[in-house]
Amino acid sequence: MIRFFLFFFFFTLNFYAQPDTLSFQRGEFLKYKIQYGLLNAGFATVELKSENSKSDTLIHAVGKGWTTGMVGFLFPVEDRYESYFTENELKPKYFVRKVSEGGYTQDKELTFDYVKHQAFEVNHKKGTEKSYFIQNDIQDMLSSFYYMRRFNFDILKANDSIDVNMFFDGKMNPIKLIVLGREKVKTRYGKLDAIKVRPLVLKGRVFKDEENVTIWISDDHNKIPLKIKASLIVGSAKAELVEYNGLVHPFP
Repeated sequence: MIRFFLFFFFFTLNFYAQPDTLSFQRGEFLKYKIQYGLLNAGFATVELKSENSKSDTLIHAVGKGWTTGMVGFLFPVEDRYESYFTENELKPKYFVRKVSEGGYTQDKELTFDYVKHQAFEVNHKKGTEKSYFIQNDIQDMLSSFYYMRRFNFDILKANDSIDVNMFFDGKMNPIKLIVLGREKVKTRYGKLDAIKVRPLVLKGRVFKDEENVTIWISDDHNKIPLKIKASLIVGSAKAELVEYNGLVHPFP
């Protein structure tokens, strides 16, 4: 469940950008509470580090997800994702994925070369190296979360659709996003104006059908995901913003 949440929380959108509208800054921190049915299942955080160990010209983002309580006892999860992307174009240069989900583990690093159209992967778990063909318009799983927040949602109306290219698990993952409109959404910070969107997902493995994930994004300059809901083959899940810090714009 943590994996499903992170995947659709960090995916990219592809609109017409407004580079002069800054919706995030270094030092920003967001935390989300994840529930499975009535159970508190875990938490997820996304953070922009103030310092960068690789290059001062790159933004360093870190995403974490973990289970707690009974869910954590039955299915322990501890995931960590890191992305280094350019400040102006928001193009990923490096991506780190370290996950532990029950008995499933991954420890991989990706380097993106847009001149050679290659993603170079180092698999630390298996001790292997591999390269993949990539296109220039890709985002990784984490950089896409910030990439989408640089776009002008005002030009979008209900039923507009957006095609997305995200590189994940060694391949391009095309995702279609449907804009459902605008509405007030109930949060722990009160009822807030939100943009309601729905990514079309693969049905059969986790989800009941391809239209069972809904995301509410704050309708302001911050463009923060406020809430995610999903109907699964067994039960339902949701995630909600519970903590924030270091926002570049005032938040209700």
